[in-house]
Amino acid sequence: MTPVRVLRVSGTCSIALDELRWEFTGSGGPGGQHANTANTKAIVTFDLLGSPSLTDSQRALLVERLGTEVRVAVDATRSQARNRTLALHRLQERLAAGLRRDPPRRATKPTVAANRRRLESKRRHSQTKARRRPPDTTD
Repeated sequence: MTPVRVLRVSGTCSIALDELRWEFTGSGGPGGQHANTANTKAIVTFDLLGSPSLTDSQRALLVERLGTEVRVAVDATRSQARNRTLALHRLQERLAAGLRRDPPRRATKPTVAANRRRLESKRRHSQTKARRRPPDTTD
């Protein structure tokens, strides 16, 4: 099986893996001999400004939403390979979320039934509050 050479972010965006900067350090917290000697924490950094894989519009959108650099650190497992895979997956999710554009909201008018329900609810609430008042004794 050949290793993956690109990180597929979306249908229009793929990032070459050589653009990612990796760092491996020891995971924090308690542990035995393995945790004290193995560098299992995976940190991946992606420079948005220097990436030739991004178009200008993608770069502008990502910089606006995520900043100039995206950094993901994972120390969830004891395996460096598994943490590396998780870091790639989280980076992919973060970049995909940054590129996602919500469809523009279309203003709509409330239906006649919705207006009727709203007014009926206001009337019921008004009657409930009116019953809380002391009776009128001015005769």
